[in-house]
Amino acid sequence: METIFKIIEDALEISRNTQLKIVSSIIIIFILWVIRFGFRQLIYRRSEDVRFRYIWRKTLTYITVLIGFIMIGSVWFSGFKGFGTYLGLLSAGLAIALKEPITNIAGWIFIIFRRSFSVGDRVQIGEQAGDVIDIRLFQFILLEIGNWVDADQSTGRVLYIPNGQIFTHPLANYSKGFQYIWDELNILITFESNWKKAQEILLEIANKHAEHLSKSAARKVKEAGKKYMIFYKNLTPTVYTSVKDSGVQLAIRYLCEPRKRRGTRHAVWEDILDKFSKAKDIDFAYPTTRFYDNVAEGKK
Repeated sequence: METIFKIIEDALEISRNTQLKIVSSIIIIFILWVIRFGFRQLIYRRSEDVRFRYIWRKTLTYITVLIGFIMIGSVWFSGFKGFGTYLGLLSAGLAIALKEPITNIAGWIFIIFRRSFSVGDRVQIGEQAGDVIDIRLFQFILLEIGNWVDADQSTGRVLYIPNGQIFTHPLANYSKGFQYIWDELNILITFESNWKKAQEILLEIANKHAEHLSKSAARKVKEAGKKYMIFYKNLTPTVYTSVKDSGVQLAIRYLCEPRKRRGTRHAVWEDILDKFSKAKDIDFAYPTTRFYDNVAEGKK
């Protein structure tokens, strides 16, 4: 070993003390990597749950990086005083030169500790929406929904969002708090249609597809009310009536799970088309041109 140190010192002009620090750092990194790998394999053997594996994999990474940072720092800097001075100078320089990365790190800390969202949640930040599939030091990753695809279904694209946007853009979380969303379908029928009968049909269809969620939603609202100012008096499906230029509009309002919105709409629309096709006194309204003949209609 002495010979190797001497050769390196002569060839690269690296002092023996520095060489020892480098070797110590490599040994520390290797040992921590082995420990992390061992724990990771143990977790993978004990559980096949993807979410559980992900959380533990991330936790192990954060812990080993923190321990490695402290241990390697203690090797290179003698005493906490010198280490603290180094960190002070380093942070001052980084704050000026690396504003955006530091903001992203601060955003990561905010996301981890405030738990604005976690992996698996469906969120929208600014104009971007999707399911959170990873949270990293500088960015979080979304599996995009919406955009050119209707009813909040996945586009297949992956979005990389800087963590700093958590401070500058409004964040909507579909999965926290109430855990359901209200959806509405607007059905326009002609003025000549039996709108009361249409209303009854639509309410029956809405209850068929969404009433079973009302009890579960009531429990969720009660739980959310302990933490947030959330309260609803009516969680059952409703049909609202209004008049538009070309007919009577009936709006179905019902609860649905965020990830099942399109499937629920599909099922509701199929039932509506089926029921209305059998009702001879109900017709959908659409742009039409009508001509009146006073003589034929018996008018003066």
